Amino acid sequence: MALTDVQNYVNLIPAVKHSPQGYLWSSYDAEADTLYISFKKPSYATDSELVDDDVIVRYEGEEVVGMTILHASKR
Repeated sequence: MALTDVQNYVNLIPAVKHSPQGYLWSSYDAEADTLYISFKKPSYATDSELVDDDVIVRYEGEEVVGMTILHASKR
């Protein structure tokens, strides 16, 4: 792994520190070009909201438990 690859992961530290639960799990679906981010495991979304720029915010009650980012490779 090249040093620049490591730096990309180090750059995630602020996002993890500021996430609702202090955790961040993610997966990327290349075929759908969609990034899935969860802040809580397990989470059971009871509602979701499409917000600006094709981002879906998932809620469990009033708590944000994740996001789905559409067209991820274009960001």
